[in-house]
Amino acid sequence: MATDVKLKELLPAITERIVETYEECGAIHHLGHSPLPSYREIVEILGDFREIIFPGYGRRQNLHIGNVAYHVGDIVDGLHDRLTQQIARAFRHNCRAKDLEADFEAHAQDVAVRLLEAIPELRRTLKEDALAAYDGDPAARSQDEIVFCYPGLAAISVYRLAHVLHALDVPLIPRMMTEYAHGKTGIDIHPGARIGRRFFIDHGTGVVIGETTEIGENVKIYQGVTLGALSFPRDESTGEVVRGNKRHPTIEDDVVIYANATILGGDTVIGHHSIIGSSAWITRSVAPHTTVTIENPRLRYREGDVQSDDGYAGRLNYQI
Repeated sequence: MATDVKLKELLPAITERIVETYEECGAIHHLGHSPLPSYREIVEILGDFREIIFPGYGRRQNLHIGNVAYHVGDIVDGLHDRLTQQIARAFRHNCRAKDLEADFEAHAQDVAVRLLEAIPELRRTLKEDALAAYDGDPAARSQDEIVFCYPGLAAISVYRLAHVLHALDVPLIPRMMTEYAHGKTGIDIHPGARIGRRFFIDHGTGVVIGETTEIGENVKIYQGVTLGALSFPRDESTGEVVRGNKRHPTIEDDVVIYANATILGGDTVIGHHSIIGSSAWITRSVAPHTTVTIENPRLRYREGDVQSDDGYAGRLNYQI
């Protein structure tokens, strides 16, 4: 099919109008000689981390104790360089109006090494997360299945990496990591949240865990759970949102939260060994060893196929 040359001649004018919008007040763009972190590079970095956190489950097969050190060492060397570059970009962008003379690369290298140093302990923590998934789901046949197939473990793995960077005050990159995991799994965990060991998200789609959420150990949550904020306090003089306050709930040890439950507020504490039932809406604290459920709605059943005099088909049974 031939193209219309006259229509193609419109493209320069279209380009000019697009570029004009870049000069409008408040336009969103990043123009200049200081590149931002690369989203594609961050995704590839996460892939490399998966290779060393779960060796043998990814790109490289036939690993054994005789060759794994070489394989991991090669990846770690590359991660050092790639992380340093991307973290330096993030620091330079965040501080460009404050201190243009700072040695961003040196600071970024220190952060990159500290993240790599954290990997052994992260692996131990993720092992416990995987065990919690295996212990908490009768459908799981093996830990291999959990590593390959469970979106909860995938999201938690990315979160735990991003949380280390967030704690080291790295801008942009931790959120880029967790939002990538969000897109892949449907599980939205802010890297600022604090989550203990043996954390299991079953099924996972629609889970939201806010920035200042605190979760203890051996906690299990199901799909659709929201751990969110009640409201956003604003500065009385400027009207701007006040950032950094505790806005999201605290979940203590050994709590189970069933599907589609919503727990809101920075002062809300769910006591240890509590159970929060499906679709519960909670905005105040719950004492330890408490079970919270909503009343069953009235269900209507239609049975049979008998036609009544008024044309109504079926028989209705009500259950409360």
